[in-house]
Amino acid sequence: MQEEKVILVNENDEQIGLMPKMEAHEKALLHRAFSVFIYNDQNQLMLQQRAQSKYHSPGLWTNTCCSHQREGESNIEAGKRRLQEEMGFSTDLQDTVSFIYKAPFDNGLTEHEFDHILVGKYNGEPELNSDEAAAYKWLTLEEVRTDMQVNPHIYTAWFKIIFMKYYQTIKQ
Repeated sequence: MQEEKVILVNENDEQIGLMPKMEAHEKALLHRAFSVFIYNDQNQLMLQQRAQSKYHSPGLWTNTCCSHQREGESNIEAGKRRLQEEMGFSTDLQDTVSFIYKAPFDNGLTEHEFDHILVGKYNGEPELNSDEAAAYKWLTLEEVRTDMQVNPHIYTAWFKIIFMKYYQTIKQ
């Protein structure tokens, strides 16, 4: 199977090339990504616990799902594809805010992403792909923010960054 490639971008989110995902993370190069935030009717956010088999951040809690767009794929198409692959359901998504962040990992890899936050609604039970997600739970944004302050070690490095940026944007 061919290695997944990420879309390298400049600070304006303009494509400047393609690179194998692992190489981009080893070199900490800026690339396009997305993060999906799914809410239920009680305005709770679905969090995902990453599978123990993941090559970085195994077992940590994070947003509903996230990944990288493929060349020629819109943010929404990519978000819907990954939501189905990881969480086993599909729903409409809206492209909201975007920003650049950088998050190094203990294993020497770095996420340096131009991240697009995609938001959707869903009230059913996900069908988790066990290679991707170990568990899920619903929390309000305030519960996430409080727990993140008390237990920062149980959350992924990128989720701590993107959650606070997203939270500040919607609370303005």
